[in-house]
Amino acid sequence: MTTISRRGLLGVFAATMVTAAPTMSNAFGLLKGAGDIRRIRMYNGRTGESLDTVYWIEGEYIPDALKEITYFARDWRTNQLKNIDPRTIDIAAAAHNLMEIREPYLLLSGYRSPKTNAMLRSRSKGVAKNSLHMKGQATDLRLKSRSVSQMYKAALACHAGGVGKYSRSNFVHMDCGPVRTWGA
Repeated sequence: MTTISRRGLLGVFAATMVTAAPTMSNAFGLLKGAGDIRRIRMYNGRTGESLDTVYWIEGEYIPDALKEITYFARDWRTNQLKNIDPRTIDIAAAAHNLMEIREPYLLLSGYRSPKTNAMLRSRSKGVAKNSLHMKGQATDLRLKSRSVSQMYKAALACHAGGVGKYSRSNFVHMDCGPVRTWGA
C-alpha cells in the first residue's frame, strides 16, 4: 500500500493550483501580489543549487518547504543555518509576482553568520554591523531579465520591510525589518 505524506498531497494540490492561479492576487494584508499560493524560485551561484518550491497554501506555511528555504539560504562560507524569516520570503515572492516573470532569483546572500558578516564588513562599508542577514531576515537578490530599478520598484510596491538598491553591484536587498529604503 502506498502512503502519501501531507507535503506530497499539498505539492500535488499546489502543482495543479499554481497553473490556474492568477499572477497577481487581489491583495491580502501588506503583501499585495504574494497570493494564496506562494512560491519562490531561486538559484544560488555559489553552491550551484536551485530552489523552486511552494511554501504557503491557503493561509498556512509548509514547514518542510521553509526548511528547504533555510538550507538553501544558508551561509555557504561556513555552512551554518539560521531559520529564514518567512516574511522575508513573502516580500521576495510578492515582488517576483508583481514583475510577472518565471526566471528564478539569483540569491547572492541569505543568512550570514556573524563571522561572515564581520569579514564582509571589513571589506565593504556597505555591510551593516548588525545586519538582518545575521537574523535570517534579509536577502540580496538579482535577476537577469529585470533591472535593479525594476526589482527595487516591485519590492517597494509591497510596502513591507527594508528595500536597498545597489545599482553598481547589480542587486536589490529585501528584508522584513522596519519599512525603509536606501541606495542609488
